[in-house]
Amino acid sequence: MGVPAFYRWLVDKYPKIVVNAIEQKDDNYVSLPNPNGLEFDNLYLDMNGIIHPCFHPNHLISTPTTFDQVFENIYAYIDRLVSIVKPRKLLYLAIDGVAPRAKMNQQRSRRFKSAKDNQTAEEEERRLRDDFKRKGKKLLTKQESQVSDSNVITPGTEFMHELSRALNSYIHRKLNNDPAWAQLEVILSDATVPGEGEHKVMSFIRTKRTLPDYDPNTSHCIYGLDADLIMLALATHEFYFSILREDVLAVQEHPVSETTLVTSIQKAEQHSLDKSSLDKPKPFFEIADKNNLIQPHHYQFLHVWILREYLELDMQIVDPPEKLVFDVDRIVDDFIFLCFFVGNDFLPHMPTLEMHENPIDLLMYVYKEEFKSFGGYLVDMERINDKHASYIKLKRVEKFILSVGSYEEKIFKKRTDIRDKRQRRILSQLESEKNEEYEECEVSGMDLKEHETGRNNPGSDIQEMLENTKELNEKLKDCLRKKSDIFRDGNLGIDKVKLGSAGWKQRYYKEKFLVEDPKEVEIMRKQIVHKYTEGLCWVLLYYFSGIPSWNWYYPYYYGPFASDLKGLAGVKVEFQKGFPFKPFDQLMAVLPPRSAHALPKVYQQLMTESSSDIIEFYPNDFEVDLDGKRFLWQGICKLPFIEQEKLVAVTKQVEQKVKDSEAARNVETTDKLLIRASNSSKRDCGGYYSQQQVAEIHDGIMCFNFELPVASHIPRLLEGIQPTEKKIFDKDIKATVPWHEYSGRPPITRYDNLAFRHFFFCALTSEENKKHNYFCRHYERYRNAAVDVGTRIKTAGLGRGFEPAGRGKGISWNESEYIQSTSTYCHRNMNRGNTQNSFWRSRSGVVPHENASWRPVSHTGLSYSRKESEGSSVHFRPCNGNAPQFTGRGRSRGRGRSGPYNQYSTEGRDYKDHNRW
Repeated sequence: MGVPAFYRWLVDKYPKIVVNAIEQKDDNYVSLPNPNGLEFDNLYLDMNGIIHPCFHPNHLISTPTTFDQVFENIYAYIDRLVSIVKPRKLLYLAIDGVAPRAKMNQQRSRRFKSAKDNQTAEEEERRLRDDFKRKGKKLLTKQESQVSDSNVITPGTEFMHELSRALNSYIHRKLNNDPAWAQLEVILSDATVPGEGEHKVMSFIRTKRTLPDYDPNTSHCIYGLDADLIMLALATHEFYFSILREDVLAVQEHPVSETTLVTSIQKAEQHSLDKSSLDKPKPFFEIADKNNLIQPHHYQFLHVWILREYLELDMQIVDPPEKLVFDVDRIVDDFIFLCFFVGNDFLPHMPTLEMHENPIDLLMYVYKEEFKSFGGYLVDMERINDKHASYIKLKRVEKFILSVGSYEEKIFKKRTDIRDKRQRRILSQLESEKNEEYEECEVSGMDLKEHETGRNNPGSDIQEMLENTKELNEKLKDCLRKKSDIFRDGNLGIDKVKLGSAGWKQRYYKEKFLVEDPKEVEIMRKQIVHKYTEGLCWVLLYYFSGIPSWNWYYPYYYGPFASDLKGLAGVKVEFQKGFPFKPFDQLMAVLPPRSAHALPKVYQQLMTESSSDIIEFYPNDFEVDLDGKRFLWQGICKLPFIEQEKLVAVTKQVEQKVKDSEAARNVETTDKLLIRASNSSKRDCGGYYSQQQVAEIHDGIMCFNFELPVASHIPRLLEGIQPTEKKIFDKDIKATVPWHEYSGRPPITRYDNLAFRHFFFCALTSEENKKHNYFCRHYERYRNAAVDVGTRIKTAGLGRGFEPAGRGKGISWNESEYIQSTSTYCHRNMNRGNTQNSFWRSRSGVVPHENASWRPVSHTGLSYSRKESEGSSVHFRPCNGNAPQFTGRGRSRGRGRSGPYNQYSTEGRDYKDHNRW
């Protein structure tokens, strides 16, 4: 499930689920109430979402080079998250351990692709460095690094082993010295504990809910970017659950100051001079630097209980079967199940459903329209332990998904039409870019002379290295971006299947599954249906009760069509639990040969030497299917699937040859609880300690390992919940048209359409003064539904957000005299220096249709502007639809200052936008 795409869809459809997080800057914040209006009991950190940005921050000139520098960054990251959430009882740090076999296919593909990309980047960087050297441009020296390969963020590596030890020491220090941690129970579930981090958290919550003294009003907050967290939080059926995450829809371009970067480089240079082989590596950044450079500047809370309110209203069945009792918990469970069809880490998505086409809208539409015909709810998680898989109603699922499949022809036809138009536009853009590059080449010879002239001027070598290294990094990114675009040579790529054209299904099986004879196609289809059905059941159980099988996986690179899932109801599903891989075995299953250094030497030989019995698992070159793709990163890696029995049989022969220090990385442990010894008598330690025999006390901290018993899932809200005041009502629910049913780009339903139309109707038809007063009274209402002042708008691709369009000059006007408009639209000016929101009444006499909505469009008419400062303007025009829409390419640039209404201006160097309209 694509994280940005799913999250964007969810927030556009249900805007009230997210609120901006407020951070306290007061040093005494521990004693103050949480400024976010909520007091959280438990905070859970999906640590892999913290480790990666601290390990390889993308926007820094000089990145961390040692484990200790990464660890210091992680500490600062955790400190900030704790200061935002202010948990009162529990802090749970969950690091990904050994994953189930079903996840390893994705991990393997990602790591092989990463190694191939790194090789390309290294070759390109060497070429650019040689080019800079020939021009006499000094660069920041590239230091030797312990953290050059991000594939070491995998259980069993030395990095993960050292990280566990570092976090253990960090927790001891915080419990002893930080007042915000003094009363906390802290659980560390490191990489030696099997399971994905977020699923270990959910298993913990499910078990705690079954304890007799559990408080149903416990408030939970989990940090992470993975879209799965939203589904997992819903699946717990805990009421007070929030997800803390970066606002990935707003571009937070707070530029790093040059002074800070110079200081950082000076520290890096001094660090490289002072460091000796006996010295302990020093932290690269000071704490203040890390907060500015490593971490995002803006966080949001996503409140799951408000999402439940939305789903309760949005998933109402118009014509339910007789005697059906509407059960919001079962509706939520069905919604989670529907989302599995758009793809996840364990199953490939169906060709029928592409996330950028808002497929969940279609799934929800079919679910509500066909609910009576397929007979009721799709899943019943009360029966999750039933041996005959009665927790899923496969007959109903088959009827449902075949109904979805009936729209395939329309979907593929529209997709093909859009693709053809987009390809023509892309070719035109690439041709324009080539012309610009040619013009740049004509004057590039001046660069060297200017550079040589500048070298005689007094200045710091550090400053020169800074500028040159920044230039190198920008050129490297640009070169890699161009190389990843397979359309740049004028070739529009490969499309062998041609979905929507006659014979597309036969071509799909021929190209993707290598079968062509109708009988062979049917046999293959049944095999795919069987495995895909098993996969649906496996994922369902994994989300609601834990891992049903450590060894099961989907053995194909591609998913089936929705229309091909005939016979799904006849599949018999049964899983064997099995056991997790050992850490070294998982490393052998997912790492490419370029990352063999992360393994003990006796294991490295198995993936690098031609005499190895399993060398076929580690190709240096492999096929990447780019059929129908534009960018290399979109390709599907067709790596050989690991044969578990063969792999384990070979690794057992070398397991006994590893050193003792290495063997410590190849173990399986349990979660560890840490708490102040002085608090242990006041707290029951969450019921953990009674199950243990030994507790160590070191430096005033009590520590012990524990393992909670496996508990049955309770798929409903617990009794005794004290719900908050209801926030979602019928007017907040937007009627959604499936993607294939409308022409053009997808509408985005962000606001109450009736109120929005009423707002603009008054603005267009009232007297000027009356209109302005109306705007003033209602401005806060609509501004609060959007982002904060000062937040940049992110361009979200075609049809979303604002994309820069053509340049041009605005026209002059007299403040006392309006200019005749050629169309009815509202005007909002976004100046670089000042931002105003202004509305003009059309002189054309056109009244917007009652079913019209407003969307920004490219500037084609006259703009209202005044001479002087440079600015950008957005225009709105009425369009058919049920909601305001983003339709890309909506910012036309011109010169001028906006009209007389400047009460809402924001001074600043860059333009600031008040609304995400």
